[in-house]
Amino acid sequence: MSTASGAPDPSGADRFPDRNRRPDTRHPETSETPGAPPPEYAASVDPAVRRTAGIPGHTANPRVTAATAAVGATVAATLPLSFPPGGGPTTFDLAVDERVDPRLDPRPWIAEVLTLATNTGVVLAILCAGAAWFAWQRRWWETATMVLVPEAAVAINAWVLKPLWSRPLHDYLAYPSGHTVHLVAVVTTLVLLLRSIRARVVIIALTTAAWCGAAVGMLALDYHLATDVLGGAAAGIALAIGLYWVAVHLARVPRARSG
Repeated sequence: MSTASGAPDPSGADRFPDRNRRPDTRHPETSETPGAPPPEYAASVDPAVRRTAGIPGHTANPRVTAATAAVGATVAATLPLSFPPGGGPTTFDLAVDERVDPRLDPRPWIAEVLTLATNTGVVLAILCAGAAWFAWQRRWWETATMVLVPEAAVAINAWVLKPLWSRPLHDYLAYPSGHTVHLVAVVTTLVLLLRSIRARVVIIALTTAAWCGAAVGMLALDYHLATDVLGGAAAGIALAIGLYWVAVHLARVPRARSG
């Protein structure tokens, strides 16, 4: 307290103006812990994920992913049962071709544009962007998983699934579509690793639209049949989910041993 003349209080209270100040409850202090996520991040994350944040494997629901992988594997495995001898087009393939070809045959450049979503360079750019995002956050397990899981899925498709079902088209094995497996595996892995539900929904919606357009383009250009693309999407989902959980298990082994 100061004197009436404005001179400083001899007791020295004015020298410590903050000593008796009441805390401002309107702006609570935030955590100063290095690496702690901002409050707005926590608000956008699934509560179940927040409780186990940082532990590999808990950004995805085991039951939901297991059911999704089972459906994908079932579709990929049963579609070849409809193939005629020699792996030619099915009735479904012919019906789809009749609707696609007349519209895009006069304008093949449109089909070329539509297939860009499954172009290897575009898919690798998505993969690298996802890996860079996790690396920027120093989430190293997610970074490695983002790179390894989709590429392992492509290798399994090329070396195991294609020879297994052996459906020839032109001079290559067409089922399941390798470009489709690559795109779907990259996006599925990214969705599994992301913690934001909103980001997952947006990415799934955009990818579904891009995949539908790419499917039309590949059919119009005679790169694949409709069942090749459907089987590729199903196989990509099943492979990515399965390999993701393998990566989770491998990450937990050192933790269990050290514990």
